[in-house]
Amino acid sequence: MNKAIVAILLALWVTACSPAQQTTTGMGELLDGDTQGYSPVEPDVILRFPDDHMAHDDFRQEWWYLTANLETESKQKIGLQWTQFRIALAPPSEQNNKQDTAINSLSWQTQQLYMSHTALTSTSNHLAEEKWSRGHQNIAGTQAQPISIRQDNWQWLSQSKQLFPATLSVSGQDFSYQLQLDSTAPFQLQGDNGYSKKNASGSVASYYYSQPFINVSGSVIIDGKQQKVRGQAWLDREWSSQFLSKTQQGWDWFAIRLDNDTALMVFQLRGDSKKQSSFYSARVMYRDGRGRNIASEQIGMTATAWQQTQSGRYPIKWRIQIPSENIDISTTALNNDSSMPLSIPYWEGPIIIEGSHNGEGYMELTGY
Repeated sequence: MNKAIVAILLALWVTACSPAQQTTTGMGELLDGDTQGYSPVEPDVILRFPDDHMAHDDFRQEWWYLTANLETESKQKIGLQWTQFRIALAPPSEQNNKQDTAINSLSWQTQQLYMSHTALTSTSNHLAEEKWSRGHQNIAGTQAQPISIRQDNWQWLSQSKQLFPATLSVSGQDFSYQLQLDSTAPFQLQGDNGYSKKNASGSVASYYYSQPFINVSGSVIIDGKQQKVRGQAWLDREWSSQFLSKTQQGWDWFAIRLDNDTALMVFQLRGDSKKQSSFYSARVMYRDGRGRNIASEQIGMTATAWQQTQSGRYPIKWRIQIPSENIDISTTALNNDSSMPLSIPYWEGPIIIEGSHNGEGYMELTGY
C-alpha cells in the first residue's frame, strides 16, 4: 500500500482516539493512492444481491451511505446522514493469514479499517460525529444473515438476508436516532449496469448501486428531547480500489427526489484545469425500476453562491440543467453551514429544489 496513505490513515486513527488533537486530510489524498495488489473495477461484472450488500475486502475502499429528508410532527425539516466506510490497510496478498479470514474476523489481525460518520441537520443546527476502529466481528464489519452493517453502537440491522426492511440505530454524544427503513423498489444500477466511470477513459471507476426510494419512520433525540419523524431516504453503495485520479480534486454530488416516483443522481468530478477537465455523470430513476443515463454533454452544473465555513469555502447554491429531461432547477441548502468538521472535512447536508421541479434531496461537496 502507498506509504503516504498508510501514514494518513494511522494519523487519522490516532486522532480519533485522542480528541485533544486535530488532524485532517483531503478526500483526494485518501482515494487516489496505489492500487497495486487490489482487485480492479472492470466492466461487464454482474452485481448480485444480496451478496453485494456485504463488504468486498479485496478492494481498497467501500461505503454504505444513507441520507434522509425528514419532518417532525411539528413540520420541522431535519436531515440525517449515516455513512460506514471500509478502508483496506494492505492488499489481500499482504494481509496476515489471508487463508484464515474467519479467524481474522474474530481477532485484531484483520487489515480492514472502518470509519463511520453521522450528521443531523436542521435550519439552526448541524451536528456531526465520527467513529474509527479496526474490523472485528464484535465491533465493526458486516454479516449476512440477517444483514448487519455495524460499528460499535451504530448499526444497520435488517430482518433477513435482504436489505429491507431494516432498522438504523445510531447513538452519539449530541444526538441519537432510530429509524425504520423499508423499500420495495428495485435497486438502481448506476453507470453501465453498476459499472460507474469516474473519468472519460474508465481507468478510474467503481461499482455503484442506489436505492432512492426508501420510506422512513422513527425518532430522533436532540438535547434529551425525543421527536417522531417521517420522510424519505436514499441509500448509495460503492466500492473500488481507486475513486479519484491523481488530477481530480474532489466531487460535487446530488441525490434529488424530483417527485414521489422520480429521482435524479448527478455529480461532477472536478479536474485540475491544467491537466484534466471535470467529468459528469447523471441518471434519472423511477420507483418502478426504470432509469436513464444522461449524456455528459447534456449536464450543466453551475455554482451560484458560496459559504465560508470552519472547514473551508463551499459552493452552497447550484443551478442544474439537463435539457434532454426538461430539468432546470436551483438548489438551496437547508443549513448553509453544513460542513463536516471531522478527520476528513467535507460539506454534507439536505437541500431544497425549486424550478422546473420542486423537491428535496442531499448535496455532498468534497475537495475544497
